Amino acid sequence: MQRIGLILLGAALTMTANLAAQSSGWPPDPGHVTLPLWPGAAPGAPANPPAEADMTTAKDNLIAGRPLVRLGNVSAPTLTLYPAKAGSNGPAPAVVVFPGGGYSILAIDLEGTEVCDWLNSAGVTCVLLKYRVPNTGPWPKSPAALQDAQRAMGLVREHAKEWGIDPSRVGVLGFSAGGHLAAALSTHYDQRLYLHVDAADQLSCRPDFAVVVYPGYLALADKNFAPNPEINPTADTPPTFIVQAEDDPVHVENATVYFEQLKNAKAPAELHIYAQGGHGYGLRRTALPVTTWPASVETWLHTINVLPAHAE
Repeated sequence: MQRIGLILLGAALTMTANLAAQSSGWPPDPGHVTLPLWPGAAPGAPANPPAEADMTTAKDNLIAGRPLVRLGNVSAPTLTLYPAKAGSNGPAPAVVVFPGGGYSILAIDLEGTEVCDWLNSAGVTCVLLKYRVPNTGPWPKSPAALQDAQRAMGLVREHAKEWGIDPSRVGVLGFSAGGHLAAALSTHYDQRLYLHVDAADQLSCRPDFAVVVYPGYLALADKNFAPNPEINPTADTPPTFIVQAEDDPVHVENATVYFEQLKNAKAPAELHIYAQGGHGYGLRRTALPVTTWPASVETWLHTINVLPAHAE
């Protein structure tokens, strides 16, 4: 009887895990195109890396009352395509999404698949980057994540015609560490951090626009919130939308300092600061106004002509 009970418990746990995976959208179903980022091993890849796995435990916090997938041990980065919903005329704009996770894990559903669902509903194709973690950033601590981001942009532009994407409207959107990665790519696009692999690396890896959500690593708390010396915007830095909450434990100065750098460089930028919200809310709606930020991003995308102007 005890053995039967254990078997039933095991089956229940397996079913629960499978349901959680299905509801999270990760791993992606076979209907989505998924490409390896590198034709072989990624640059500097270790031999015999640990297996990729969801690192979430029962003790981890819920976001808006729901769990999330904390993907760890990513050594084989990929791109997954989420095409814009049919109905638009001509090639669609695209956004390459960088989930956050402190360069330790990737919040692959909260700040990945759920983001793609929203972007698709707004008429934007989403390309989800599963970049290498853990301990891969911020640049220059390790080049790995920024290498992956640079490579991803070239690949998206190489496949633009095949995927119905306008290669002149390809942006990035990142959360937390991924927000830092979006800013790093926005200021480190003129030279690849790796030897060119193929034709994709001959194409520009400069984003056409960037959305930076509750970023880290852009202001140095141990140096009185001085700007990160590795992030140096110029007038050619793409238009940038930044959002963060004042009570974010990662420090709101990451947003305000980066905005000031963009302003001083005469790079177009829009900053949204909310009184409350903390960190790591993704797109999950709560009673706090900060979680309305996606609507503000959509308005901004119309303003900068990534999405068509609203009809009068």
